[in-house]
Amino acid sequence: MLRKQMQSLIALFALLFVMLPFHQVTAAEPINEIRQLVKQYYIDDVPQSVLEGKTGKEITDRLDAHSVYMSKQEYESFINGIEQRIVGIGVVLEESSEGIKVISVITDGPAFKAGILPGDVITHVDGTSLKGKSVQAAVPLISGKEDTVVSLTIKREKTDRPIQMTIRRAEIHLPTVEYEMLGGNIGYIRLNSFATDSGKEMASAIQSLAGAEGFIVDIRNNGGGYITAAQDIAGFFPGVEQAFQLREKNKQPTIYPSVKQKQNIDRPVSLLINEFSASASEMLAVNLKEQQAALLYGRNSYGKGTMQSMYAFNDGSVLKLTTARFYSPKGIAVDKVGVAPDVSTPENEELTTAHYDQLLSKLEGYSAFPSLENVKTTKTFTVSLTKEMDWRQLGTHSVQLIEIGGKESSVRLEVKNGKTIEVIPNAPLQSGKEYLLIIHPEWKDKSGRSVTKGIYLQVTVK
Repeated sequence: MLRKQMQSLIALFALLFVMLPFHQVTAAEPINEIRQLVKQYYIDDVPQSVLEGKTGKEITDRLDAHSVYMSKQEYESFINGIEQRIVGIGVVLEESSEGIKVISVITDGPAFKAGILPGDVITHVDGTSLKGKSVQAAVPLISGKEDTVVSLTIKREKTDRPIQMTIRRAEIHLPTVEYEMLGGNIGYIRLNSFATDSGKEMASAIQSLAGAEGFIVDIRNNGGGYITAAQDIAGFFPGVEQAFQLREKNKQPTIYPSVKQKQNIDRPVSLLINEFSASASEMLAVNLKEQQAALLYGRNSYGKGTMQSMYAFNDGSVLKLTTARFYSPKGIAVDKVGVAPDVSTPENEELTTAHYDQLLSKLEGYSAFPSLENVKTTKTFTVSLTKEMDWRQLGTHSVQLIEIGGKESSVRLEVKNGKTIEVIPNAPLQSGKEYLLIIHPEWKDKSGRSVTKGIYLQVTVK
C-alpha cells in the first residue's frame, strides 16, 4: 500500500543515480500502486502498454531518464548524495603512473585522522595493485560499508619505504556550501548541492564574507537537490521575489515565491555554470539571469527542467516520478534547452574570467599597461615614474598583486631612487597562474601633488 506522498524535490543529476545497482525485484513489489501513480501524476500521458509492465523497473525504464523505482537502500544512497553524505575514507583522488594520487584530504575524515597527506600515492588496496587503474576503478576498492576497514599501501615523497595503513571507513558529511575571500575583496561561494541546510550554510557564508565588494557564486557541477532549497537560495538576491514556475499535468502553471532572507548579497554577483549544472542549479540560473540579478559565466547548462516527486511504500521502496516541468518565473524553458551564460568561457576558466572582470570593474579610470608573459616564479617588478617622488609615506596598500581566481599575494616595496621602486613578492609566484598587478594613485611627488591615475597590468607565470 502507498504510505504517503513525500516531499517533492528536484532530482540530482542523473549520473549520481545510474551508478547505483538495482536489487532483484521481489513478488511483494507494489506494482498496482506504481501503475496508479504513473497514470495519475506522470507529466505526460502514458500508453497502456507501458502500464502493463510487470515490475516497477520495467515501467519506469519506459518513462524518462529521471523516473526510477528504487529499493530502500537505493533511495537512502540517493538522499545521501543530495545531502553530501558519503561513506569512505575522505580523500580526493587522481590517476598517477604508480597508483592513485591523493589530491586533498577531507578535514577530520578517517584519512585525515590516519595521517594521509596530499601528494601521497596509494599503490595497493588490500593487497591489490592500483598501478594503471583509473580513479573509477579504484574508488570501489577504497570505499565500502561504514565501520569496515581497508588496508592501504602508500608511497610518500622523501620516505624510503612504503607506508602501511589500516583505516576504518566512516560516513563523511561534506559541506554543501564552501566559501573564501578572493583577492580584491571578492567573496567566493561554492554551492555543491541544494540540500536541507543549504540556506543556513549560505547565510553563514555571506555573513562570514562581510566586507566583500563583489561575489562569485559557483554552481558548476551542481546536480540539483530540493526545490525548497532553490527557493531559499533565490531569496538571498535582492529583487528576486519569485523562484520558479511549475507546470504539472492537467494544472495551470503556478509561480512559487522565493524565501526572503535576512542576509543579502547586495553587491555585484557573477554566477558560474557549466554543462553539469543541472536541475535546481538551472532553476536558480535561469531565474537570476531573467531578473538580471547576476551575470552568468561558463557554458550552457545541462538542460534538466523537470521536477520529480517521491512516493514511498510500506516495504521502504520509493517511486521517483517526473511530475512537472519548471520554467523561469516569466516562462523561459529549461528542459532539453539548458541555460546559456552571458559570458561564454573555456572549460576551467569560469572562475578566473569572472574574478578578472570583477577586479577590472573596480579600476575605472586606471591605465592598462602591456601584459607580461611567461615571467619567472621569482619575478620582481620595477615601477618607474616621471617625477621625483616623496617615498616617506610609502605603504604596501598602494600596490596589490592578486592571483586571478585566487588570493592576494603579499609584497614589499624597496626604493631604488627618487623615481623608482621595486615590488617584491614575499613568496614565489605560482607556475601557470595569472596575476593582476595594480598600482593605486596614492603616492605624492616632491611638490605634494598626488599621482592622478592608477595603472594595472596582467602577469602570466611560466
